[in-house]
Amino acid sequence: MNKNNLVNSYKGTILIGAGFGGSLIRFRGDLIKSWLKMGYKVTAVAPGREVENQLHDLGVDYYCIPLNRTGLNPFKDFILLIYLVRLYAEIKPDHIFLYTIKPVIFGLLAAFFYRRAQVYAMITGLGYIFNDSGSMRLFLKQLVIWLYRIALTGTEKVFFQNPDDIRAFKELRIVKPGKIVQINGSGVNLEYFSPASLPVGQVVFLLIARLLREKGINEYIEAAGIVKAKYPDARFMLVGWAFDDNPSAISHQQVENWRSENMVEIYSETADVRPFIAESSVYVLPSYREGTPRTVLEAMAMGRAIITTDAPGCRETLIDGINGFLVPVKDSQTLAKVLERFIIEPELIPIMGAKSRKIAEEKYDVHKVNAIINRAMSLG
Repeated sequence: MNKNNLVNSYKGTILIGAGFGGSLIRFRGDLIKSWLKMGYKVTAVAPGREVENQLHDLGVDYYCIPLNRTGLNPFKDFILLIYLVRLYAEIKPDHIFLYTIKPVIFGLLAAFFYRRAQVYAMITGLGYIFNDSGSMRLFLKQLVIWLYRIALTGTEKVFFQNPDDIRAFKELRIVKPGKIVQINGSGVNLEYFSPASLPVGQVVFLLIARLLREKGINEYIEAAGIVKAKYPDARFMLVGWAFDDNPSAISHQQVENWRSENMVEIYSETADVRPFIAESSVYVLPSYREGTPRTVLEAMAMGRAIITTDAPGCRETLIDGINGFLVPVKDSQTLAKVLERFIIEPELIPIMGAKSRKIAEEKYDVHKVNAIINRAMSLG
C-alpha cells in the first residue's frame, strides 16, 4: 500500500498533547490504544524524548515540543505558541486533545489559527498556583484564569476529573456549563494492576509522588517519625519523581537529610510501580489537591487500603471507613493517628483492600472512562 492510500485508510488524525512525556504512556496509553484500534492515526506532542520509542512501537508519531512545564518566560511561551501553530498546519489533525495547564492553554490558543480540528481539553488538576495565596501566586492565578477563559472558548468539550474543579471553573466563569464532561480520573487498567498478596509481618506504608510540597510529602515524613517513635518496626516507603524546577519542588538536600534520618525508605522514580505497591500494606497520599490521583487508583486496583486527604480529587477515591480513611490537609498529627490505627488493627487492611479493588472495578475501570471520552468526542 502506498503512502497516499495509507493516509486515506485512516478515519482521521488525532493529536494528543501533554506537559510531561511519560504521562502519554502511563496515564493515556490505553486511551491512545483505543484510538488506534478504532482506526485513527495518532500523533503525540510533549517535551522530552523519554517515551518516543515506546510511542513509535505503538504506531504513534511523536514530536518533542519546546515546552518548559513550570517556567514563566513569556518569550519562551510565545516560541511554543508559534511552534504549535506551525505543527498543526503540518500535521493537519482532525481532533486535538490536550491536558495539563500549559499544553491546554497554549495548545488551544494555537488552535485558533487552525480551524479544521475539533478541540478538546482535559483538566487534570488546578496546579500549585491555586494552592497558596501569596501575592505572586495570586497574580499568576489571575493570569492563568484569564488565559483559560480565552483558550477554552474554542473547545468542543472540557473533561474534568472531579466535581470540585468543575465548581471552581463555573464560579470563575472560565468554561460554559454545556461543554463540561465529568470523568472518573484517568481510570486504571485492572488487568495490569491486578490484586497482589499483602506482605506478611510488619505494616508497610507507601507514598508514590513527584517530590513537591503539595503532595503532602512533608506531612508524610513527619507522621512517619511520630509513628516510628512508638512502633520502630513499621516501614515507610517513598517513591519520588525526579527533581525539577517547579517552585514547589523539594530540594535534593532535603531528601538526602530524610534519607540519613532512616525514617523513610526513599526510592527513585520507576517505570513500574507495581512491585512497590505489592510490597506495601497501605497506600498513603496526603496531597493538598489533585485532579484524581492516579497512584491511588493503581493501589486500589491492587487491593490496598488507602489514606488520603479530604481534598478535591482525593476525597472522591474512597469511602471514609470503608476502603480507607480521610485526613485533613496539612495535618501530620491526625495522619499519624490513622497510620497507627492500621498498626493496632491490622485486620482492617485486607478488608479495606478488598473494598478498594471493588470500587476500582465499579468506578475507575480505564475502559469505562475512555468510553465516556470517546463518546463525547464522537469517535467510533
